[in-house]
Amino acid sequence: MALETLSEQRCFDGTQSVHRHASAAIGLPMRFSVYLPPQARSHKVPVLYFLAGLTCTEETFMIKAGAQRMAARLGLALVAPDTSPRDTGIPGEADDWEFGGAAGFYLDATQAPWSKHFRMASWIVDELSALVAAQFPVDPSRTGISGHSMGGHGALTLALKHPGRYRSCSAFAPIVAPSQVPWGQKAFPRYLGDDGAAWAAHDACALIAAGHRFDGELRVDQGEADKFLAPQLQPDRLEAACAAAGQPLRLRRHAGYDHSYWFIQSFIEDHLEHHAAVLQA
Repeated sequence: MALETLSEQRCFDGTQSVHRHASAAIGLPMRFSVYLPPQARSHKVPVLYFLAGLTCTEETFMIKAGAQRMAARLGLALVAPDTSPRDTGIPGEADDWEFGGAAGFYLDATQAPWSKHFRMASWIVDELSALVAAQFPVDPSRTGISGHSMGGHGALTLALKHPGRYRSCSAFAPIVAPSQVPWGQKAFPRYLGDDGAAWAAHDACALIAAGHRFDGELRVDQGEADKFLAPQLQPDRLEAACAAAGQPLRLRRHAGYDHSYWFIQSFIEDHLEHHAAVLQA
């Protein structure tokens, strides 16, 4: 399957589109959405990948975050991948909103049956980025990454594990220590087995403690009325890990904000301005 355009609309004088391709990494068709600002008609532009959270698709961020107006003003392309493989044929893949379909956790599974198709890290970091660079007017040397919740976990871990690939990194309400909280403790044994070292390789706090660094400032925003704050997110762990390791971090806490896209809408412009400033420097 060649790159297939499923939809395309004009948006703030740019183009919003959804695409599908046959992924070699996943072994199945995968979908992603792209926003190209008007500046992309004349030259290559920097690109920001946004990884969405549990239950989301490749369209959730593009529809709910309200990011295109500022992206058009800043000349920043946006790419939002789907959150997992779909229709894999694995029994029970869609039975639990916290695991399987729409819950790929942005890692390469090593345990059967998930290891056959759940290779999200390889798809995003290697295959999708190469495809986007080849098919769209973006500059791969100016790439940033961001995400929300499970996607914030993905943004942090992929940026830490692939130094030099992403020049800017931010997250909204990320799962910063999945090895220590119920979401990760449900998903990691089934994707990665029982080896704690394998879990640590996909845990932002553990990666920082082990010496991984992001060459720049990590930016994180967290709502203090988020119902997942205490049981699942625990940003204090990231703050402590970064302080102990000397990793620059800007962590902002916001009274009254929850886990929803209303929170993301409220601060997405700050994040886009940060990414654009770094990527256009």
